[in-house]
Amino acid sequence: MKKTTAIGMALAFALCAAPVFAEEEASIYDTIWGYGTWYDNDEAKVMQNFGITGRLQGDAFSFNDGDLANEDIVWRRFRFGFKGTFFQNLTLHAEMDMDMNEADSGEWDQFYNRLTDVYAKWKFSDAATLKVGKQSAGFTLDGGTSSKKLIVPERNIVAGNMWFGTEYFTGATLGGDVEDLSYKAGVFSASGEPEFGHFDNGYFGLFSVGHKVGKGDLRLDYVYNGAEESDQGYDNGTRDLEHIVALVHKTKINDNIGIWSDLSYAVGMDGMSDLFGGSIKPFYDISDEFQIVLEYAGVTSLDSEVDVNMARYASRNVAKTKVETAHNLLAGFNWYLYGHKLKWHNAVEYNFGKNLGGTGADYNGYGVTSALRISW
Repeated sequence: MKKTTAIGMALAFALCAAPVFAEEEASIYDTIWGYGTWYDNDEAKVMQNFGITGRLQGDAFSFNDGDLANEDIVWRRFRFGFKGTFFQNLTLHAEMDMDMNEADSGEWDQFYNRLTDVYAKWKFSDAATLKVGKQSAGFTLDGGTSSKKLIVPERNIVAGNMWFGTEYFTGATLGGDVEDLSYKAGVFSASGEPEFGHFDNGYFGLFSVGHKVGKGDLRLDYVYNGAEESDQGYDNGTRDLEHIVALVHKTKINDNIGIWSDLSYAVGMDGMSDLFGGSIKPFYDISDEFQIVLEYAGVTSLDSEVDVNMARYASRNVAKTKVETAHNLLAGFNWYLYGHKLKWHNAVEYNFGKNLGGTGADYNGYGVTSALRISW
């Protein structure tokens, strides 16, 4: 695909968005997104609200390293489901993931990917909420951030190496806020099956504790991964990492400037080396609509093994071959037309990978991404 095609896609995003953005009043957005709420009555005894949930995300990208090039326009995510609140404290949520790139295939098995959120949540108080079912297991900075709320087009390589990209696992969590403290503890099946997981694959535990610090918060994540090979042939949704520790910090220096960062360390198992990584993501809010973001992320094998994944689209230039150390530099510009519910990410980045596939050669490449994000 020609690079001009990717650029044309980016311009199309802007042209489609501009007429809506030109409206002086935000009420048009409220009206459009309001159609997703089918019922809303806080005074009702049984059902307080009910509506649709989901997200539609598309990418136009071009990445290259010399003669290696990777360009395309793809639907990144499409999810659709329902969510409701009952008896004031009970939330029921069911959502599935589908591949819009296969929408015209005529085959349900190609279009349908998996279930994502399918859970029941009961809020006892602000200090204790119990969630049971298939749900997101978030840790590290970007791994703990929904794709709806990211301020860059893609999760960074720290999450890409130490977080479990399957994301949605069957399990139970208990979490809440106690004054300036927050916590979450959960146990999950390690299975990566498209529907509900099986404990035949073992389990993993996730423990997080956070504390408000100034205008931000500091959080410590710990994961113990007891995944095992299934006798029944079930997929394992975790990584070959037994212990993972992440220190996550988010803060606002003033009304316009903020910094997100994390440091992560993981102990490998089953032949996987230990990993260390970190990221820092300063951003500047020009206004409520426009934002500039810079990001550095790096991950290295502490045993000098080629066990590190590069960034998503850069790695496709080399058939996802792993490296010993990876570095990413990114500069981005975001346009929030309706907050995180309708936004346009644009980013240019530099990708480096040391000792590509153990050959001694390095990857040095650049890429540009233009990404449309819609959620409801």
